[in-house]
Amino acid sequence: MLTGKVALITGSTSGIGLGIAKKLSSQGAHIILNGMGEKTAIQALQASLQKDCNNSVLFHPADLTDPNQIEELIHFSANAHGRLDILVNNAGIQHVAPVCDFPIEKWQKIIDLNLSAAFYTARLAIPFMREKKWGRIINMASAHALVASPFKSAYVASKHALAGLSKVIALEVAEENITCNAICPGYVHTPLVDQQIDDTAKARGISRESVIKDVMLGPQATKKFVTIEEIASFASFLCSDAADSITGALLPIDGAWTSH
Repeated sequence: MLTGKVALITGSTSGIGLGIAKKLSSQGAHIILNGMGEKTAIQALQASLQKDCNNSVLFHPADLTDPNQIEELIHFSANAHGRLDILVNNAGIQHVAPVCDFPIEKWQKIIDLNLSAAFYTARLAIPFMREKKWGRIINMASAHALVASPFKSAYVASKHALAGLSKVIALEVAEENITCNAICPGYVHTPLVDQQIDDTAKARGISRESVIKDVMLGPQATKKFVTIEEIASFASFLCSDAADSITGALLPIDGAWTSH
């Protein structure tokens, strides 16, 4: 149980991030949401998460491509309950295009959000974890932190780098009861992936159905999408005392994709 702990999950108003927020909330953690969405929808989301729990659910709209807003987010999270115990760097974006046609502005935004934001949040969150002598940092990487695919230069580069960052952080805080791991999911049917289907179909000149069957589920030996619930449960386990010695790990949930 995570009663009394404070968890910040970036990119948590939908998809994987929201699934993790729901799971950690059910374990008793106070939740800080961050992401995009209409004000009324986010308020409804907060109310829904708080409905069956005694813990609080707060929201901060920080733009994670802006280091100053990230600093505001971290201090908001830590000041809400006087602590910050769990950081889940989940926010991320994708763009699919050949290297020679890859828009420079898309490259920069993907690196800023998928990689640099995790560095900025971690460097600011660790001192608060040190105060309580306990912490969990989970970076949402990807099977693309371990292998590559065509037309995804920025995404693959950012996730490979995020894997390396996770290892460095783990080594630096290894004796302080703080862990840092990277979860590496295969394809999960989220809004982000749904957009990828159309982009990949265009880039490869194939149908949407072929993208799902041959490109996405082709390398996943189970031939099915990973579920949000599976990832959320794994993240919850990594936050438990049973995972004290799991740190610096790149942990695939990919239907045996990276076993090839």
